[in-house]
Amino acid sequence: MSIRHGLLALLERGPMHGYQLRAAFETSVGGTWSLNIGQVYTTLSRLERDELVAALPENEGQRPYAITDGGRAELNRWFATPLERSDRPRDELAIKLALAMTTPGVDVAAVVQGQRTAGMRALQEYTRLKTRTGPDDLSWALVLESMIFQCEAEIRWLDHCETALLRRRPAPAPASATAPAPDREEAHR
Repeated sequence: MSIRHGLLALLERGPMHGYQLRAAFETSVGGTWSLNIGQVYTTLSRLERDELVAALPENEGQRPYAITDGGRAELNRWFATPLERSDRPRDELAIKLALAMTTPGVDVAAVVQGQRTAGMRALQEYTRLKTRTGPDDLSWALVLESMIFQCEAEIRWLDHCETALLRRRPAPAPASATAPAPDREEAHR
């Protein structure tokens, strides 16, 4: 998700200043993504430059911003356009495992097991949080469910990785094959 579109969506609710936007953003995503206030104001400046928001007169030392018609059109386009896989961040875990497999001395099975353990802990925590979510907090419940499904998918993928590693591991050579074959002349003596 881009911060730009997140702020536009929040401004669709009504005018807000930077600190209100940061708090509303973090509340909307259940604290799973914290914004630096500098990111908020930098993004607001770009949105204003692109005429997607307008700065309103200062109020009690804070400058609120409002979404423009152009901002609404951009927000509607964003909501109507499905995300492409290439638009999502790179999968750091997949890259980590790929590098672990080709780096000498790395116990890939231990990396997989360590990640699975962390994933199980996260899954348990998200499930606990879900039981505490109130019926009126659907947006947070949906974010939590997304995180739960992602954890479950990651654990399934790690199980697959472990199985693939076991299949590819070379079988130990039979004991008789490791001993050198006797010389023919010695065998006839």
